[in-house]
Amino acid sequence: MGEKTFADKAGAIPVPATAPTPSARRRVTVKRLLTLSAIGLAVHLLLHPPSASFFVRNNKKGKPLVGKAAEEVFLSVPDEAVCMATSRHFTSKPHPAGSENDLSTAVDFLRFLQSDLGIPPPAVDPIFDAGSPESQRATLSIPHTHTPQAWIDTYYPVMNTPLDRAVQALDDEGNVIWDADLTEHTDDTDPEAGKYYDFVPTFHGLSKGGDVTGKLVYANYGLKEDYDELLAKGVNLTGSIILARYGGNFRGLKVKGAQEVGAAGILIYSDTRDDGTVTEANGYKPYPYGPARSPTSVQRGSVQFISMYPGDPTTPGYASYENVTRTEAKNIPSIPSLPFSSANAAKLLELCEKSGSVRLLNNVDTRVMPIWNTMAVIPGYITDEVLVIGNHRDGKVMGASDPTSGTATISETIQGLGVLMRKGWKPLRTIVLASWDAEEYGLIGSTEWGEDFADFIDKHVVAYLNLDSSGSGSRWSARGSPLLAHFIQQTAEEIPHPTKEGRTLWDAQADSGEFFGAREDGEVVVDMESTNMASSSASSSVGVLGSGSDYTVFLQRIGVASAEGGFGTTSSDAVYHYHSVYDSEHWMEQYGDPGFFSHVAVAKHLGLQILRLSSDLILPFNTTFYTQEIERYLDGVEALDSIKSLNVDLDPLRQSIHNLQAVSLALDYEKFTAEKELIAVVKKWKKAGSKLKKLKHKLRRAYCKLQKKLGHLCKSHHLEHHRHPASKLGRIGRFPAWQEEQGLDLEMLYGVALQAGFDRPLRGCKKAGTQSVPKLPIFELGKAVKRVRAVNKKLIAFERGFISEDGIPEREWFKHLGVAPGKWLGYGATTLPALTEAITIEGNVTLAQYEAGRLKALVDALAENLRV
Repeated sequence: MGEKTFADKAGAIPVPATAPTPSARRRVTVKRLLTLSAIGLAVHLLLHPPSASFFVRNNKKGKPLVGKAAEEVFLSVPDEAVCMATSRHFTSKPHPAGSENDLSTAVDFLRFLQSDLGIPPPAVDPIFDAGSPESQRATLSIPHTHTPQAWIDTYYPVMNTPLDRAVQALDDEGNVIWDADLTEHTDDTDPEAGKYYDFVPTFHGLSKGGDVTGKLVYANYGLKEDYDELLAKGVNLTGSIILARYGGNFRGLKVKGAQEVGAAGILIYSDTRDDGTVTEANGYKPYPYGPARSPTSVQRGSVQFISMYPGDPTTPGYASYENVTRTEAKNIPSIPSLPFSSANAAKLLELCEKSGSVRLLNNVDTRVMPIWNTMAVIPGYITDEVLVIGNHRDGKVMGASDPTSGTATISETIQGLGVLMRKGWKPLRTIVLASWDAEEYGLIGSTEWGEDFADFIDKHVVAYLNLDSSGSGSRWSARGSPLLAHFIQQTAEEIPHPTKEGRTLWDAQADSGEFFGAREDGEVVVDMESTNMASSSASSSVGVLGSGSDYTVFLQRIGVASAEGGFGTTSSDAVYHYHSVYDSEHWMEQYGDPGFFSHVAVAKHLGLQILRLSSDLILPFNTTFYTQEIERYLDGVEALDSIKSLNVDLDPLRQSIHNLQAVSLALDYEKFTAEKELIAVVKKWKKAGSKLKKLKHKLRRAYCKLQKKLGHLCKSHHLEHHRHPASKLGRIGRFPAWQEEQGLDLEMLYGVALQAGFDRPLRGCKKAGTQSVPKLPIFELGKAVKRVRAVNKKLIAFERGFISEDGIPEREWFKHLGVAPGKWLGYGATTLPALTEAITIEGNVTLAQYEAGRLKALVDALAENLRV
């Protein structure tokens, strides 16, 4: 017998009795083709998924640009030549706040932001009146913004400009024996100063107009202690004209002190005794022929009482819209003042040494004036956590150092961010960039925006980084909230020294200028002040923020952790002509920062801080160090109390601080474990993704074999993937409903995953939800992210915890009970200010005990809020 066929085998399906019809054969063929097509389509979709409606596109090479890779790209961008060109542009003409040139620089900066951040410029410049729907929408929509934006907000504060000014020496009969020349004279050795020497007359911003005459009284620095000493000596200051020198405190407080002792007016001059070794007496030529002070240089500036409240004097606590109801200004002088040169001061003292009097005339035009804040947004994956970066743009004249060194520096930083964005980078948190206006009149632009959007800032802003002057000398320094102190040091240690190999930016705290004692004739002058300054700075750390720049409203009114840093002058540097016409591009390139190496070092440091604050999973805030600093502040208060013999009971407050320290240590552990858990989840995700990738390769090989059998080519095909904001998702499938309940979205989760180590772009299908990638631990990731977000919320709340709605007595605008500008310092900080000043200024044990209790209540509430 022959071999059995398949049909003969037991259990086989019987062969049909008749042959199949042609139509039946066609149905079988079609069925087989449909089955093969379905299998092929399924494999094709797995290998080439359709465009993702809620997965985001990364850089063109497919590898997300994050972490160290992003930092390396950024640090390669800042360039000295480009930075110098930017500086030359902004210092080409004077641009005081409220002027046409000021508006021109605001628009220039807007154009720069649009170009570098890839923002298409609209047909009409987006310049909005503060308070308008457009202005409100621009800021309040930031947590919902997914594309870069830029605009200008226009506020309307009260400011002034100079009219007539005069200082005259009179004999005993009232005859004029000398009329001071109040102009800063120079020649074309400094081209800008030679051209604009009298473009902005020498005057004090927000000074009182008046024409007064009185006896001249020299009051040293015009500190409160100086006035007290004169009164103790029996000197009659009523109706006098005070002559005081700059230094020791904010100029406005010199005027405040003078008016409180009954003076009729005050002149404030720059004394060459404060110029260290770089003086004409030591053989140095005066600027513009050498590094010493020009004898005609004058320091302009605001005389607002900045330690009472900054901003528009007529709208304390609320924004200065154009038609707003205004109050009587309480933080500006009631007596006239003028800035004075060292040469004029010496002459006036000589003429009035024995007899005679002085006439001071200061006529000003005080009015509502427009100012312009230029703003931009770089959206992050987490749009409701916002990092703000700011630098003021207005100058007293050209302002090569203050503020243009900061403007040129931050421009390099922004260019670096723009390069990253074009390579596919996106920050984890949203970044807001601000070019503030009218800082020189009293921090007006930043203060008005801060008062306008206080609730937004309180809810969303995680930190504020400020840049005022980045270059005016050889020594770098930084100031900031104790929360950021270690972060500032760590990042500064990673930036190379601008000019010295083997050293870092952090090491530049110990640097001094090249004019250390050297004289033109070869002799050496040893200046002990410079020597001590250089040696003591070697171990210095991050200083405390007082006031005098745009961080004030963020830190001391709303409680946002803030920081700033830059290069400043020492007594062996070329004299920096602060707020003078000689603060020019020529001075900067000749003496301030030749080559612009310091500018670029600060730009790199600022950028590194931005990258990490905007993208670290856990915010780099050190609460435990802050609690230790608070106890150190209390040690200082106890020492002051001992000197005053008030015997304030501070033990309960100290016990509360110890409790806060313990809670902070627990939070440190939660920071560590929350981040560790998140990274572990992402590793699991990566592992699942790797397995899926291997499966795709196997299926593709099978798919290509199938295509070949069907006579088709197996071509590589990549569909374009489009970004669709997660906010547009409907409630489809289990994940969108869950994400809505948890306050999370998939784009946020993906951004967090990138920072946690996920290194591939995601692709998926909107309709498929998570079912297209069932092995990815989306729910675990969401829970881990929520835990990290909770930790960050506590870290942000730490600085807010020192905010008291009642504020500091007699200057309630300031609400931070941990740090504030000293009542009689202005620039300088006073820690635990309400408690400290109750002891040092008021000498009132009852008030001091009350303030200790108020601070204790804040510390206790903060500890409870931080508890995990």
